[in-house]
Amino acid sequence: MSSGFSVDPGVLLGGVLLLVGVLASRIAMRFRIPSLLLFLGLGMLVADDGLAVVRFDDAALAQNIATAALVIILFEGGLGTEPAAFRKVGVAAGSLATIGVVATAGVVALVSWTVLDLDPTTALLLGSVVASTDAAAVFAALRTEPLPRRDRWLLQLESGLNDPVAVLLTIGMVEVWRGDPSAMDWTRFLGLQLGAGLLVGLTVGWLGRRLMSRLTGPAASSLGVITLALAAISYGGAAVVGGSGFLAVYLTGVVLAGSRRSVRGVLFFHEGLAATAQGVLFLLLGILVFPSRLPDNLGTAIVVALALIFVARPVAVALVMVWSRTPARRIAVLSWAGLRGAVPVVLATIPFTAGHPDGALIFDVAFVVVVLSVAVQGPTVGAVARRLGVVAEHPEAVRPEIVPVDALDADLIEVTLPPRSRVSDSRLRDAPLPDGARVAVLRRGDETVVPDGDTVLTVDDVLLVVTPKRCELDDIEHWAAADDDDEASSGV
Repeated sequence: MSSGFSVDPGVLLGGVLLLVGVLASRIAMRFRIPSLLLFLGLGMLVADDGLAVVRFDDAALAQNIATAALVIILFEGGLGTEPAAFRKVGVAAGSLATIGVVATAGVVALVSWTVLDLDPTTALLLGSVVASTDAAAVFAALRTEPLPRRDRWLLQLESGLNDPVAVLLTIGMVEVWRGDPSAMDWTRFLGLQLGAGLLVGLTVGWLGRRLMSRLTGPAASSLGVITLALAAISYGGAAVVGGSGFLAVYLTGVVLAGSRRSVRGVLFFHEGLAATAQGVLFLLLGILVFPSRLPDNLGTAIVVALALIFVARPVAVALVMVWSRTPARRIAVLSWAGLRGAVPVVLATIPFTAGHPDGALIFDVAFVVVVLSVAVQGPTVGAVARRLGVVAEHPEAVRPEIVPVDALDADLIEVTLPPRSRVSDSRLRDAPLPDGARVAVLRRGDETVVPDGDTVLTVDDVLLVVTPKRCELDDIEHWAAADDDDEASSGV
């Protein structure tokens, strides 16, 4: 007699693998090893070509799981996007996400056809699959690198917006292999992907923002679940009508980010969820790949990776950015920071599951390209930026973290004073907070202080501020910000 379920061993193994991956990631951080590579390696270790603990070769199921993970990652990326980003770099990011993707795919396809002698359709499919930058890899890399704010915004927006064009090219080339789609078919598909994705994403974001602004008391504690539901509705709503769910869910996150007080309260929840999704995604991809098959296509993969990193990506960035007289050193950094990640491997499952004769080749090459990009480009983005002098010249803007105190209809806000803060070296009584806010606790190094009016504020102080709901978050940020933050946020 047994009370167990068939899924029980899988749940146990999944939990063990995730825990081992997270613990190993903390060790790897000391040696600047990307944690995503550890999850890939762990997946390969337990799969068929390794210890054979897990036997999994269902590309269609892997594609579905990977899609769900990408939805979570893109939504978190949208929530973390500054509202000013679209105003400052929206045109350039949109150009990189469209013209840049097409140019990248074309250059990679040309090299694959002329140098590697691949079939033209296979070459175009390969170029399409690896053409887009990856939101998960880019967001992870930019969190710790000292790039100027404008360049970070540009890379983040590009990686969030360029998936629909890569999907269009990949599916379009699969249809070219299957038949002969007309120009009208291409136009209709592109219009539906972008149009429906844009409309659904903005609409769900706007409605969700109105809903969140009306939640008070105990209902506010469900914001994490509500925002996750909005992400699912946005992606699914766009996808079922033929639009780009990836574009929709990213835009929904961007619109919700405008509701800053509500979103900041759940941003940690979504950051943790996205980090888990990244781990699951790369663990799954590691399980899906067969290392014993990779040497057969290793030479092809290395040529494609070199063509992508050193030719296609720089050409695409220069093609878009040269018209705005962007310095060559910035173009070089933007090119190097165009990381590839899970998206190319997920896209590679499309021709694989469609039965394309070179589907296995495309998948293996995409996998190697991703590994090389994450292993070589990811850890060196900061070093390249510093070497070329493309680093942040101004301190980061204040980004308060918020915890709702529902019973008191108030918020507890954590604020770290940046360098050159306008209130540093001032007594608290001489720098009153706006609209009834009060500093409850101050953390300075290892010391915790309950401040009074004579407490002198210093740079890097961490303040816990209690604010009534009527207090605007912008006012708190302005109170603590550096004198040159306004100039930095508006500069080019």
